[in-house]
Amino acid sequence: MYKNLRGHDDKKIAIVTGGSRGIGKAIVKALAEMKNFIVVVDYNQTNAQIMQSELFEQGISIDIFKADISKQKDIDALVDYTLNKYGRIDILVNNAGVSCYKLTQDVTKADWDRVVGTNLFGTFAMCQRVIDSMVDNHCGCIINISSIWGLVGASMESLYSLTKGGINAFTKSLAKELAPSGIRVNAIAPGMIMTDMNSDWSDEELEQIKEEIPLGRFGQPEDVAQCVKWLVADNYTTGQIISPNGGWVI
Repeated sequence: MYKNLRGHDDKKIAIVTGGSRGIGKAIVKALAEMKNFIVVVDYNQTNAQIMQSELFEQGISIDIFKADISKQKDIDALVDYTLNKYGRIDILVNNAGVSCYKLTQDVTKADWDRVVGTNLFGTFAMCQRVIDSMVDNHCGCIINISSIWGLVGASMESLYSLTKGGINAFTKSLAKELAPSGIRVNAIAPGMIMTDMNSDWSDEELEQIKEEIPLGRFGQPEDVAQCVKWLVADNYTTGQIISPNGGWVI
């Protein structure tokens, strides 16, 4: 089971969901800089393969796995694949997420199933499946990517805010539960980070938001990735919701 890790005892095995673009891609690069083995999970295999090729040209090798984390069978297959190939899971970054920009009264059951299924169920079920491996090794690091809207809520994004607030509460609860087993659980709740997920905002709306940010700029995916690197390297922080947001919410 451990044959692929011979000579690499100092390396850690990381799973990053939604890792083929935006914040996830930056996180994968940051973890690769720390010389970890990384399994990048995405439902869009084409995006994942393009990123794999790009990183290979930079001298970075990653593993990719196609999965929809709103589906239990996909999660089971992913975790079984990782354990069978690498023998353990040391780091889990739950980054995969979807948004829903609508008035609350316009949210449909299909919207609910899609957003809650990916953001909440996916995060919960991924944690649930990797815990045994981490408990066996009496160490582990789980990082859930939340959102500033999980802290303060957002107009027209009540469903998305609901799921991110749930992730924050789940993070604190799980941190208390797993701390005696040497496992740290934290969440990162970014402010406005420039990714494709902001395509619903108009240029005028984005400019108004930027004026409200004390640092005077939007965040970049690398800003979130740096937080991930720090939480992975740290050994005493758990149960925290860290919000890199440029001072937008203090």
